[in-house]
Amino acid sequence: MRIKNLLKQLVQLALYGLASWTFACPLATQAAVVNVSIQDYFFNPAAVTINVNDQILWTWADADLHSSTSGVYPTPDGLWESGLFAQQGVTFSHSFTSAGTFPYYCSYHGFTGSVTVQAANVPPSVAITAPTNGAVFAAPWTGAIKATASDSDGTVSKVDFFAGTTRLGTVTSPPPSPSFTVTNLAAGSYTLKAVVTDNAGATNTSAGVTISVVTPVAIVLSSPKRLSASAFQFSYSANPGLRYLVQRSGALPGFSPISTNTANTNKVNFLDNSATGAVNFYDVHLVPNP
Repeated sequence: MRIKNLLKQLVQLALYGLASWTFACPLATQAAVVNVSIQDYFFNPAAVTINVNDQILWTWADADLHSSTSGVYPTPDGLWESGLFAQQGVTFSHSFTSAGTFPYYCSYHGFTGSVTVQAANVPPSVAITAPTNGAVFAAPWTGAIKATASDSDGTVSKVDFFAGTTRLGTVTSPPPSPSFTVTNLAAGSYTLKAVVTDNAGATNTSAGVTISVVTPVAIVLSSPKRLSASAFQFSYSANPGLRYLVQRSGALPGFSPISTNTANTNKVNFLDNSATGAVNFYDVHLVPNP
């Protein structure tokens, strides 16, 4: 017993100086710090659950000889080692950067503890697939906003669809490709976004998609010109970005589609190279919103 006490005192003297250097180093900033006290031959609490990147701070609450040694008693695994101290108030910390269960023990007395580290929740992902950025629609617009949503470590619980800061609607328990139909959206410019939430409450926001909803102008045909026996040209007023259907008839009312195009300007020049009839009639219609 005298030899054991003498060895204990020698270990204390040898390690006190080391303690003054080791624990003067500042702790790195971590997501959270969980306190464990060492007293009366116990770790308190003996089992703790934390998240990845959290930190455990052990504090010697009595002056008996203790350590915090990673591994299964009596075999250390080298992940951390506080060293033996018998000084009340000494602290030792370790940050956990990976998920798992980590047992540890006091190398002098053999009592044990464990740390369970939960994997960090990975936020879900979401992207709007339709409409495309820059799309133009005739007012009022009724159509579908489509997205893709996924969660690598859980499930998607809902997707909220927004126009600017205005929530248009929510799809709960959505499929991988959620869709929401907006009804009678008035003329204006809108930035559409989707916000996804997973089963653990983490969220993510899609990149914005800007669309324009415009009031269609009256379609007026003008500047007719016969260029040749088979070519006829005219112009029509339009909204840039909207789609128009041009039809032709040799004898009313039997119109047939001859061209569908998206207007690039507010006045579209149209050339019909198949105008072989002596008389042709033309009309132009706005194509309905997709």
